[in-house]
Amino acid sequence: MYYSSGNYEAFARPRKPEGVDTKTAWFVGAGLTSMASAVFMIRDGQLPGDRITILERLELPGGALDGIKKPKKGFVIRGGREMEDHMECLWDLFRTIPSLEVDGSVLDEFSWLNKDDPNYSLTRVTHRQGIDAETNNEFGLSEKAQKEMVRVFLASREEMENKRIDEVFGEEFLASNFWLYWRTMFAFETWHSALEMKLYLHRFVHHIGGLPDLSALKFTKYNQYESLVLPMYRWLLDQGVTFEFSTEVTDIDFRFDGERSQATRIHWVRDGVEGGVDLGEDDLVLTTIGSLTENSVDGDHHHPARLDEGPAPAWDLWRRIAAKSPAFGRPDVFASDIPKTKWESATVTTIGPEIPAYIEKIAKRDPFAGKVVTGGIVTAKDSSWLLSWTVNRQPHFKAQSPDEIVVWVYALFSDVPGDYTGKTIQESTGEEITQEWLYHLGVPVEDIPRLAAEGARTVPVMMPYVTSFFMPRQAGDRPAVVPEGAVNYAFIGQFAETTRDTIFTTEYSVRTGMEAAYQLLGIDRGVPEVFNSTYDLRFLLAATSRLRDGEAVALPGPGFVGNRLIRHLDHTQIGQLLTDFGLVPELGSTRTRAREDDAVS
Repeated sequence: MYYSSGNYEAFARPRKPEGVDTKTAWFVGAGLTSMASAVFMIRDGQLPGDRITILERLELPGGALDGIKKPKKGFVIRGGREMEDHMECLWDLFRTIPSLEVDGSVLDEFSWLNKDDPNYSLTRVTHRQGIDAETNNEFGLSEKAQKEMVRVFLASREEMENKRIDEVFGEEFLASNFWLYWRTMFAFETWHSALEMKLYLHRFVHHIGGLPDLSALKFTKYNQYESLVLPMYRWLLDQGVTFEFSTEVTDIDFRFDGERSQATRIHWVRDGVEGGVDLGEDDLVLTTIGSLTENSVDGDHHHPARLDEGPAPAWDLWRRIAAKSPAFGRPDVFASDIPKTKWESATVTTIGPEIPAYIEKIAKRDPFAGKVVTGGIVTAKDSSWLLSWTVNRQPHFKAQSPDEIVVWVYALFSDVPGDYTGKTIQESTGEEITQEWLYHLGVPVEDIPRLAAEGARTVPVMMPYVTSFFMPRQAGDRPAVVPEGAVNYAFIGQFAETTRDTIFTTEYSVRTGMEAAYQLLGIDRGVPEVFNSTYDLRFLLAATSRLRDGEAVALPGPGFVGNRLIRHLDHTQIGQLLTDFGLVPELGSTRTRAREDDAVS
């Protein structure tokens, strides 16, 4: 397997791999990574779809890419997916999948939608019960905080291993608007991995400028299940792929022969009956390890969502596998501290016009218009829960009634009492979560009980492992996608290691699935390289200027020295770049001062 950039590899059709006709593929888990990998095996590896089987413990595909209307409860989305232009593997995938909405691919549909209705936020932060906090889209980073960011950016990966964010950033950084935007958009906590923070800075340096108003983001037309999972599921079924639902894989056997290793059997339980399949060298098994949505539990409008700390099948499977080889990773690095990996979200479905009027006041857009509403999350910065909420294009579900608006709410702090209810979100019913949200929306307190009871239906979801991949880690904690010496197996998903991208993205799931398919089948086509913004001087200069809120860099020493330096950069490419990005004053304006300084000197 190799990486590539550019149209030469992107548009070339790979030749049929040698020996593919004798192979079968078994996938453990029916999430995005497995489904994507199956698509690549069929499209690029020319493996017939009827030789692929996907095993799934649940009763439907999609994994964390969910969206469903549950009987007697309402609409449920556990989280949303923020996407951008340069998710190279993701768009390589969806250029192949026919859209269910337009005459074209899912990529065509997504691209046309976001060109016609571009995403951006008109209110990113509120305080004092729904009042615009007027951050002016500024980061508010002190000189000390800026230096800390540069230090982390330039540090090696090894220097950041096993360190927490609050070990590399001080109080000034943690009090900045930048950290508020960052932590609420990506769900970072102060105790999370400094390494992941560093990797995110590199991966999305080209989007630093779009962080305050969320203009860097793009969203699907409907929820992620209907817009992404369902078209892919139907395409795979049309190719003859078999989905075995209600099938829990409990273990995988391996045979180790020196540096060579082979998966030999998959064990499962289906309808209470133990079963499995023996594997030869040509029988490939690709296993999704770990799960951010494992043991998720729904509440409803009148009942809290329970925290499930019991057996976790996806994690227990990885533990059994990891016990067989040090190369298979260390799952307890990520899944042994639920208080640090949990948070709760809720799906609020409003009924009638009263609550949407308050949404419109903050979003400055009509929620019923069918276009971008909030443009991403709105954070109530003075919420003790650190509550954020978002309204995507409506309807968010095809089954919505015309008078319904679906809202996603989440709290970064699960164990802190609310400002209105006095309860933690973990203790709260859907109705009480609605009350707390309405309070920070600016609804008069005397109207909150009635509107929460009659104007909405809310389904809370507690997720014990939702930020488990952000826990501090080091090399070896996650296994390689295809471990060295592996003959017929791979690990895929958010907890498999590819150094080329960042976790908690749809892109990472698709990338690991693509790398696994290409390696195991020997597909002679480059896996798309990560967008190289971290190596592009233009993006680095733009980010530097934006992080300084547009303030020019102060040159050290007497003014006439700085002016002479700037004068020497005049009429050069470097000088043009520095002035274009506002890092030094306009060069023309310095010439007069430089002449005056020469006269003085």
